[in-house]
Amino acid sequence: MKKQVQVVAILRIVLSSLGLVAAIVVLAVMNFAKGFVDNDEIARTVLTFIGTFIPAILGLISVAGIAAGVGLLSFKSWARILTIIISVLSCFNIPVGTLVGVYSIWVLMQTETVKLFENSSSAPGKVL
Repeated sequence: MKKQVQVVAILRIVLSSLGLVAAIVVLAVMNFAKGFVDNDEIARTVLTFIGTFIPAILGLISVAGIAAGVGLLSFKSWARILTIIISVLSCFNIPVGTLVGVYSIWVLMQTETVKLFENSSSAPGKVL
C-alpha cells in the first residue's frame, strides 16, 4: 500500500497545483471583466465578490491539498485525514476530481493503510 499512498500523494499535489493555477486565472479574469462594467455598480459589486470569493476558496483548498500531498509522502497521520476530507470535496469536481477522490478515499481507508500511518507516527525517535 505504500506505493498506492505515494500515487495518491502525487495526484493530490498535481491536482492541487492545477487548482491553484485555476484560482489565479479566475482572479485575473474577474479583475479584467470589471474593466468592462464601469458604469454598472451592481455588476461591479458582483464581479468583485465572485472574483474574490471563488479564488480564495480554490486557493485555500489547493494549498491544503499540496500540504496534504507532501504530508502523505512523509506518511504523517494528519495528512491522511486531511486528504480524506479534501478527497470528499474533490468528488464534486466531475469527472477527474471524482475519480481521484474516490481512488484516494479507497486507498486511505484500507486497513493496511491505516496501520501504515499508525506505525509511522508511533515509531521511536521520530519527532512529530
